[in-house]
Amino acid sequence: MVYASTGVSYRKRLESVRTAVKETAKRLNLDFEMVRFNGAGSPIYVYYEESGGDEPIPLYCDEGKMSGLEEICSALRSMMFVLSFHPKHSALRQMRKEIIKLS
Repeated sequence: MVYASTGVSYRKRLESVRTAVKETAKRLNLDFEMVRFNGAGSPIYVYYEESGGDEPIPLYCDEGKMSGLEEICSALRSMMFVLSFHPKHSALRQMRKEIIKLS
């Protein structure tokens, strides 16, 4: 899930994050969802949530700065790889080899 403000001033940042998340989700056969909220240019957050799981887990925050597509993808893969070792995330554990291939 990508949580982002509806503010116009940071569309380029949002586009980079959205593209990276969609690409990563597609390669891992995961769903992708955009959640927009009203507010000025705030940070963009990316969360991982297993269906039927607990609360979403933060994977990435752009900290209000512009990042490149590869940098964002790398951060997402790294966090998902680490989460794949947690016993609550069996879906990621099964995808671990695919996550490594993306690196």
